[in-house]
Amino acid sequence: MDLNADLGEGFGVWRLGEDDALLDVLTSANVACGFHAGDPSTMRRVCLSAAERGVAIGAQVGYRDLAGFGRRRIDYAHDELRDDLLYQLGALDAFARLAGTRVRYVKPHGALYNTAVADENQAAAVVAAVVGYDRSLPVLGLPGSALLRLAAEAGLRAVPEGFVDRGYRPDGTLVPRSEPGALLGEAAAVAQAVRLADDGAVESLCVHGDTPGAVALARAVREALGAAGVSLEPFSPVA
Repeated sequence: MDLNADLGEGFGVWRLGEDDALLDVLTSANVACGFHAGDPSTMRRVCLSAAERGVAIGAQVGYRDLAGFGRRRIDYAHDELRDDLLYQLGALDAFARLAGTRVRYVKPHGALYNTAVADENQAAAVVAAVVGYDRSLPVLGLPGSALLRLAAEAGLRAVPEGFVDRGYRPDGTLVPRSEPGALLGEAAAVAQAVRLADDGAVESLCVHGDTPGAVALARAVREALGAAGVSLEPFSPVA
């Protein structure tokens, strides 16, 4: 099982989350690429830190929406969204290569992630960006989503993930952050992580790096998985 989180989401002098502490716990890092969060210096710093620890680097691509942190849906023409995502992917890969590694997978962020669950146009734009850049890159997404279906149809590796600290609706989609039950406390999140791992329907588990107490939660999840006999390793190997 893989354990991932969104990192590098600060901007300029503003820092969000504890990137280095999380990198000591994670096996994969979804690094923001500068459009919804992050900036060039932050991208370089996180890539270097991830490479030093053997953590797989993923391109956390999102809408061009710094003010809204990429959590507001934006309607895009397919080609425009494809090119925005391709730009982000290439930028992060440059910093990963300077750190002696490369981007290992792609994961949409925030509203784009949720939109690509059902919106064929935006899901197809994500897939087109990956196909255009590097067909060997897996796509990380919600099980049963349009994104993973289209990725698989395009010959990409589609990797299903579960969220340890988010509530789920009966249809398998996430409870919106604006509704009760969207965020789980530590005990419930740890129990959900073990249950998701036992179910075997996902290959990666996500902890939200911007959630208060994210480092403690990630450590608790890792410890609980180990106690349950679940070993952790990147779903997209670094070497």
